[in-house]
Amino acid sequence: MLFLYRISIYSYQFGIWLASFFNPKAKLWIEGRRKQRLVTLKESIWFHFSSLGEFEQGRPVLEKLRTENTSVKTVVTFFSPSGYEVRKNTPLADFVYYLPLDTRKNAREFLSAINPKIAVFTKYEYWYFMMDELYQREIPLYMISAIFRPQQIFFRSYGGFYRNMLLLAQHFFVQDEVSKTLLKEINIDNVTVSGDTRFDRVWENAQNVKPLEAIEAFKAGQQVFIAGSTWPPDEDLIARLVLIYPNWKFILAPHEIGKEKISNLLQKFQKEKTVCYSEITADLDLLKQKQVLVIDNIGLLSRLYQYGNLTYIGGGFGTGIHNTLEAAAFGLPVIFGPVYHKFKEAKDLIELNAGFSVVNEASLENIVARLITDEGFYQQASTKAKNYTKQNTGATDKIMNYIQTHDF
Repeated sequence: MLFLYRISIYSYQFGIWLASFFNPKAKLWIEGRRKQRLVTLKESIWFHFSSLGEFEQGRPVLEKLRTENTSVKTVVTFFSPSGYEVRKNTPLADFVYYLPLDTRKNAREFLSAINPKIAVFTKYEYWYFMMDELYQREIPLYMISAIFRPQQIFFRSYGGFYRNMLLLAQHFFVQDEVSKTLLKEINIDNVTVSGDTRFDRVWENAQNVKPLEAIEAFKAGQQVFIAGSTWPPDEDLIARLVLIYPNWKFILAPHEIGKEKISNLLQKFQKEKTVCYSEITADLDLLKQKQVLVIDNIGLLSRLYQYGNLTYIGGGFGTGIHNTLEAAAFGLPVIFGPVYHKFKEAKDLIELNAGFSVVNEASLENIVARLITDEGFYQQASTKAKNYTKQNTGATDKIMNYIQTHDF
């Protein structure tokens, strides 16, 4: 099985290399790893994240460990360019790298360079050679905000190699009891149900959010519908709402912001009523005349929700929805597409009548109409969304108490 794992790793790299000739993101994946040079450290704390979303998820633990251990260098790695390119200059790390391709040689060289005292991986990241090398060197690996489902390969009859990979971790901090039970069934007991650190991150953001002058000018006292992390199928639905509600303002923050993507998105709206964030000038009065604002940069979305009345989270017509909790923390009812079943918080919000799944234009228009016209229904959804977020905070403290007790 290890042979097949190696083959899959090299096959993936080859596929990315081929894609790099026409895909900018794939090119960054290849070039970023080829060009990076490691700095040798005496000791470090290593955090690894798949992408930007996982960085924000694990950020509360990163911040606390860094604050409470100022004498130790902090190393952050990303698998994806969408995380590395946005956070490569973060003040929360002394060094930011791409995660090297998972080979035995790369794992040995990487760990020999950064010399981690502990390693912290977030949610789904499992890399055999990196994990095995940590284990061989007796460096504790903590998996935080981990979540498991029965359908995952760890719990299949043919998943022995991957089950053994889990044995390489020092401790699992899982999001729910289901995950703990699944691990127990395969004889893994080094588990704590801590919850999801994303709740801590989004709640803190909502309580300390900074204003955005341009967005306030655009809002101009009107109701605002915010569509975050959208893809083309999501944007097609939103375009219809723009026509139905001419007195509402709409802010769209697409998941991808390449020139072609933004150009295709703009074609769905009336040109004279639409403006890109990058086009905003010092004359903010012009924004009052616009109905649609397209956010063509990264990193602003979590601050936009403070101006919203309703929100739609994209990805639900593809592989899965994006972060619903950022909006819920502001007390916004959350709407999303049909692919949400891998996300516990989405299912929880639906059960509370604070989140709503739609499958087409008609279902979206129906729930938006009800939320707009039924004030009691809206207020109840808003309150439940906010309370749900607040009540599920605390994961960071549970994780920190354990790590500080055992390793510092």
